[in-house]
Amino acid sequence: MATRKTKAKSNTSAEDLKAYYRDMLLIRRFEEKAGQLYGMGLIGGFCHLYIGQEAVVVGLEASAKEGDKRLTSYRDHGHMLACGMDPNGVMAELTGREGGYSKGKGGSMHMFSAEKHFYGGHGIVAAQVPLGAGLAFSDQYKGNDNVTFTYFGDGAANQGQVYETFNMAALWKLPVVFVIENNQYAMGTSQQRSTSSPDIHTRGIAFGIPGEAVDGMDVLAVKEAGEKAVAHCRAGKGPYILEMMTYRYRGHSMSDPAKYRTREEVQKIREKSDCIEHVREMLITGKHATEDELKEIDKEIKAVVNASAEFAKESPEPDLSELWTDIYADIRQEA
Repeated sequence: MATRKTKAKSNTSAEDLKAYYRDMLLIRRFEEKAGQLYGMGLIGGFCHLYIGQEAVVVGLEASAKEGDKRLTSYRDHGHMLACGMDPNGVMAELTGREGGYSKGKGGSMHMFSAEKHFYGGHGIVAAQVPLGAGLAFSDQYKGNDNVTFTYFGDGAANQGQVYETFNMAALWKLPVVFVIENNQYAMGTSQQRSTSSPDIHTRGIAFGIPGEAVDGMDVLAVKEAGEKAVAHCRAGKGPYILEMMTYRYRGHSMSDPAKYRTREEVQKIREKSDCIEHVREMLITGKHATEDELKEIDKEIKAVVNASAEFAKESPEPDLSELWTDIYADIRQEA
């Protein structure tokens, strides 16, 4: 791993760095385990892994406060873990078990937690963007200073409803941070082939929304940009756009062989820009942690992830009666 030049800023403590390292490692180990369970047939349907993009959500969560909201697309497991949702409940939902966050009825793309202010994984591309503006409007209406982080990808950035939402959010000065997780390939088409403008964050200029591109593989750069964005929103100045330049190591979903890019390209990113190795280097070179201490953290994380997998396997399938819960109306007919 080549050493990157970014150093921990003076206001970043050793404990903060360790926390970011731990949080990113939890997401990666969890996603690796989810991939294994998918291969074993224990996770059905679609499964979109977040491996490689961990710095984005961990850095932004470091800039958030209690009461802030977040919602994203179907690549959502990392966001759940970063905001403090229980790995047991997340893994049980992935496997369709009763102990899951949606009682086994939603799976990978449909989990929510009102307690942690996480409002979904959404399966329809860009559908979460106007919903995020709606959540921000709710906070504005209530007169608090909460912010909503609305995540979407470079592919979703070409959807029309994104720009309708930009316009409304700007008109009403909604406290929403639009986070574009630009992993460069959307579902499987490179940004160069699918997007006419190379800088997606500049599309907010037409609506008077400031934005910036951020190294999404550097958790400290993400945190710094996040703090700037939320300060803008909390001050009543309206929305902000953050384009996180990141990269996913796996295919779009577990069923994607990712033949649209070379193995050499992926390996080059892993060697030069991996977000977890970046923080690991800072911890070691700054003498904030030893190799043995970091190995112990990895061991602890693996134990948590393995326990979540066992919890999921032992949790029962949802009872048939669950078909009639959490619905708007009981449509069963009287016999």
